[in-house]
Amino acid sequence: KNSAIPTLSKELMAVTDADRLDAMGAIGIARAFTYGGFFNRLIYDPAIKPSKSITKEEYKTTEAPSINHFYEKLLKLKDMMYTKLGRKMAKRRHRFLNFI
Repeated sequence: KNSAIPTLSKELMAVTDADRLDAMGAIGIARAFTYGGFFNRLIYDPAIKPSKSITKEEYKTTEAPSINHFYEKLLKLKDMMYTKLGRKMAKRRHRFLNFI
């Protein structure tokens, strides 16, 4: 076991999964575009490609188009779930995101 990775309590895993599930599916799509609109971000710009690997700091300061958010984060959430129920729920919501 890697000692650099902290062990999370069951409660923290459940809350983390819930937060990630909230970012997925129909609500996640609406949230992404609402956030982008609030900050005057473009919806899509083919000249600005999604980052393949982005640090947390870069992610917090990016002004990339809203569509990039799906590739940089939302479509990766399914594989980041901690709990069995979270993984099950994420599969369904992930399918909803596959319109991209």
